[in-house]
Amino acid sequence: MTRAARILILGASGRLGTILRRHWSASSLHPVWQFRSAPETWGPHGEITVFDPLDAPPDIAPVDLVLGLAGVVPGKGDLALNTRLACAAVTCASALGAGHVMLSSSAAVYGGAETALDETTRARPAAPYGQAKLDMEAHALAFAAQSGVKATALRIGNVAGADALLGAPGHVRRLDQFESGAGPLRSYIGPVAFGAVLQALITQAISGAPLPEQLNLALRGGVAMADLCTAAGFDVTWHPAPEHAVEKVVLDVTRLGKIVPVPDAEATAIVADWQQDDRMRRGAA
Repeated sequence: MTRAARILILGASGRLGTILRRHWSASSLHPVWQFRSAPETWGPHGEITVFDPLDAPPDIAPVDLVLGLAGVVPGKGDLALNTRLACAAVTCASALGAGHVMLSSSAAVYGGAETALDETTRARPAAPYGQAKLDMEAHALAFAAQSGVKATALRIGNVAGADALLGAPGHVRRLDQFESGAGPLRSYIGPVAFGAVLQALITQAISGAPLPEQLNLALRGGVAMADLCTAAGFDVTWHPAPEHAVEKVVLDVTRLGKIVPVPDAEATAIVADWQQDDRMRRGAA
């Protein structure tokens, strides 16, 4: 019997790691979830390992792939730590015999544009977070090449519920209104779809399929934040967009679609996906 591929997930307690823990319970993969301290309760499929990624790699059985989700978001610490954590993921991959490491980057590396942004688009971050993620990519991908580890930086769009729109408390949302009269347009993916697409990508990677160094990850096409609010039953208050605000950040996922199936972005479907995940979250609380 072929053993399930072992996947070390760094950052199991973070927003994206917590989503995966809910939706990989029936996965054919064998996740090894990393925590800095032992969790109070444990239920998901797989096993746990407790260590600090910035210390030495853990003394565990070899893994097939390392997924680096540990990171620092705006207002939660030193953004430069994103580079150190990504390089730590590469170190873990090298030490544990993993053939591939996937690193969580962000659509924020691009800034904004009127047209869809593909992986060859020149990155023009509009904020320090985007610059920090771009710096992380440069350092970690170079370090992976030096270490003989294949690496992919996943430029992830907004994950519904892990973002500041759907996941915020209350039933009123404040949106920027731009000179065009419209609000923000973004690339999104629901949490259930995020887990499924990521699992499919990992399956491709451990099968030996070549993956690019940068890969956009989102549903196909952009979605208006106002439409998401309408689908979720939220009231919207409009305010003039400040000078630094970005109207459109839409990822071109052509490259991703050649590797795994990518559904179209539809507001009602994204909200339904988020609501399914939210029911699971509240049921587990």
